Amino acid sequence: MDIAATGTTSRRNAPRTSHLRPVWLRRAAVPLAIIALWQAAASLGFTSPQTMPAPSLIVSSFWDLIVTGQLWPNLLISLTRVAGGLAAGVAVGTVLALASGLTRVGEDMVDPIVQMARTLPHLALIPLMILWFGIGETPKIVIIALGASFPIYLNLFSAIRGADPKLLEAGSVLGLSRRETLWHVVLPAALPGFLVGLRQALGIAWISLVVAEQINASSGIGYLVMNARDFLQTDVIFDGLLVYALLGLVTDRLVRSLEIHLLAWRPKLVGA
Repeated sequence: MDIAATGTTSRRNAPRTSHLRPVWLRRAAVPLAIIALWQAAASLGFTSPQTMPAPSLIVSSFWDLIVTGQLWPNLLISLTRVAGGLAAGVAVGTVLALASGLTRVGEDMVDPIVQMARTLPHLALIPLMILWFGIGETPKIVIIALGASFPIYLNLFSAIRGADPKLLEAGSVLGLSRRETLWHVVLPAALPGFLVGLRQALGIAWISLVVAEQINASSGIGYLVMNARDFLQTDVIFDGLLVYALLGLVTDRLVRSLEIHLLAWRPKLVGA
C-alpha cells in the first residue's frame, strides 16, 4: 500500500474544521476594522468631538459612568422594564396564538382583532398610554408588551397551523387523544416558530424601551441619554446606544443558546 497516497486520502477525508476554529475572530473582524477607521478619522481631525467623538473618548466616558455609579442603577431599571414588558407580551401573544391556532372558532374571534391591532404603530400610542396610565412605569411596560406580543402571536400561530400532517397522522395511528396530540406533537413542532418569535420580540422590546425611556423618564439608560443631550455630552449618548446594542446582542445570544438545547433533535444546516 502506498503510504503517501494513504496520507493524502486521509487529509482529503478529514473534516474541514480548521477554518472554523477562530469564530470569535471572524465575527469581530469587521467591527474592529470599523472602530479602527473611526479612531483614525477622529485622531486626524476628520470628525468633530461634538458630533462624532472618538471611540477612545466613548470608552473613557463609559468607564466614568461605571466608576461614578451612574450606570448600574439605571441599567437595572431598564432591565426590569424590559423583563416586565416582555413577560407580559409573551404571555398575551402565546395565549392568543393558542386560542386562534388550535380552534377555528378562536381564529374567527381573535385573529381579525390582532391583525388590525398589529398594523397600528405601537410607539405612536405613547400619548394615549400616558393619558390612560399616567407618566409612571405602567405606560412604558405596556408599550413594550404591545410591541413584543405581535411577533410571538404571528410566529406561534403560523407554526401551529404548519405542523407536519405526517406527524399528526402518526399520532392518530398510535391512538393519541386530541390533548395528547396537542401536547406531544403540535406544541413541540411549534417550538421553533415560538423561539423565532421570541428573538423578534426581544428586538422590538429593546426598540420600544429606547423610545419609552425618552418620554417622562426619571431613570434608566434612556434617562442618561436625555440628560447627556441636554448637556451636549455626545460621548455619553453613544455610551447609552452602546449599552442598548450590547443588551440586545446578549439577550439574543441567550435565546439562541436556549434554541440549541431545546431543538437539539432538529438537523441543522451549517454554512460553508
